[in-house]
Amino acid sequence: MKAAVYSSYGSPDIMMVREVEIPTMKDDERVLIRVHNASINKFDTLYRRGYLPTRFENGLTKPKSTILGIDVAGTVEAVGNNVQRFKVGDHVFGSCFGSHAEYVCPPQNGLIHMPKNVNFEQAAAIPCAAQTALQALRDVAQIKSGQKVLIYGASGGVGHFAVQLAKYFGAEVTAVCSTPNLQWVKDLGADYVIDYMKEDFTKNGKKYDIILDAVAKRTFFSCLGSLTEKGIYITENPITPIYHPVQLILGSLFGQKKAKLHLAKPNVKDLDFLSRLIEEEKLKPVIEMCYPLEQIVEAHRHVESGRTKGKVILRINS
Repeated sequence: MKAAVYSSYGSPDIMMVREVEIPTMKDDERVLIRVHNASINKFDTLYRRGYLPTRFENGLTKPKSTILGIDVAGTVEAVGNNVQRFKVGDHVFGSCFGSHAEYVCPPQNGLIHMPKNVNFEQAAAIPCAAQTALQALRDVAQIKSGQKVLIYGASGGVGHFAVQLAKYFGAEVTAVCSTPNLQWVKDLGADYVIDYMKEDFTKNGKKYDIILDAVAKRTFFSCLGSLTEKGIYITENPITPIYHPVQLILGSLFGQKKAKLHLAKPNVKDLDFLSRLIEEEKLKPVIEMCYPLEQIVEAHRHVESGRTKGKVILRINS
């Protein structure tokens, strides 16, 4: 089978498409999937670059796991003896390591059936980004109806889901993004939009109960004056700026205002919840570009530019 692989850490140019062996069933709880589409997440670019924390898991000098990808959408080709939830021919999506390949063989507990009103591309866009947004707002911030929420990076993969989910939970949503994306973010449900290219929201005197920095471009300290007395700042990425870990530690010193870091915890319960919202047309994934697997280098460059509009998807099998 074909797969996008990397054998060393570095720039997008180290990625290449090669023939590798089709994965085999390692236990009776696994499902063999023919991958139609997979998404590219920040996770993939960090692993490819060899960001230091990832090296402790994936190899200090070179990667142990050479196929990236954590979101998958495809067709079930075979099931293990103990798999009861799926059968051959089912359309499934969910969380799966190594999904930038024609076939994967993940445990069944990371997968659910696809919503009937989405295609494979749309399904592949959902798992990591939508769960990140959902868990940050619902679990970390404990969002409540009527609260004022600001989403920084509202047009990105996590951000565009966060806008829709915050509205679903009854919040007043202010979306911060660049000039070209203002209208479509408003169309997603944002009550107010701010063009960060023309205005710094921290200087307009308005305060928010929740600030979700979906692209890790701001800091807790810079947002302090924009938080209500018990406001919470959440970043979903500990990488940039470099002092994010410091601000999270010091956050407890500033009265009742809090700084939190959130990384997604994939689970079927949340996937089911998101799937229901999509079937009810209360949530929709936005896809900016779908690259064929052979253009994996260009796809990584696109994601790494930090200027994605919604999600970037790989087309692996038609």
